[in-house]
Amino acid sequence: MTPALETRQLQLELGGRTVLNGLDLQIATGRWTCVVGPNGAGKSTLLRALAGLLPYSGQVLWQGQALEAISRRDRGLLLSWLGQGEVSTLDLRVWDVVMLGRLPHQGWLGAPSELDHQMVEAALKATQAWDWRERTLGELSGGERQRVLLARAMAGNAPLMLMDEPLANLDPPHQVDWLEQVHCLIAQGTTVVSVLHEIGMALHAHEVVVMDAGRVVHHGACSDTDTHAAIESVFDHRIRICALEGQWVVLPRL
Repeated sequence: MTPALETRQLQLELGGRTVLNGLDLQIATGRWTCVVGPNGAGKSTLLRALAGLLPYSGQVLWQGQALEAISRRDRGLLLSWLGQGEVSTLDLRVWDVVMLGRLPHQGWLGAPSELDHQMVEAALKATQAWDWRERTLGELSGGERQRVLLARAMAGNAPLMLMDEPLANLDPPHQVDWLEQVHCLIAQGTTVVSVLHEIGMALHAHEVVVMDAGRVVHHGACSDTDTHAAIESVFDHRIRICALEGQWVVLPRL
């Protein structure tokens, strides 16, 4: 099967410094892949390069097609993006923010269709943000805004979804809700790639990409002991990964 996302010798510099160094990576279709690593490893930069938001050398392919050959409109139909620390106009209604996720499906200056309304409603209800639909972003807490932005990404109904630190500002119960939403997306055939600092949550994914110093040092299944060893290594063996009641948990190594 053609990978959902692929990089070939991906190289990226920011401010004269090499941030990504010759990455060859394949992301499987219809699966959840999580990118982890220490601060400064290049995780968010990789995600932004995959989304076509930063200039790079090498190749990025979406579903086997070179990114630069895909029109801006088709990019919007193929991929949904949830960035880290995104700022939206605080006086926008929650409903209108989530409707922005449907723009690629609408004609130039076209009014939202009945399907657009249905998709926005479904996304707001899935993220438990329906009751805020008439409120403005400025009236919401940071965690509530994050759920609205997730709803915007989900409303796009794209086959590829990239999320950079989607658990920021979410309390533990809503982190669990996010995990359930990701599993629902995967069940529908969506390919999800996320950057997470929460290693325990990352180990619920199908596969983990472990990064350090701008390179991929390991890419493997979450259940693989080699994956656990790679994660422990890039964090200087200050953590250990153990099995507890059928799940992988991360503990400090004292």
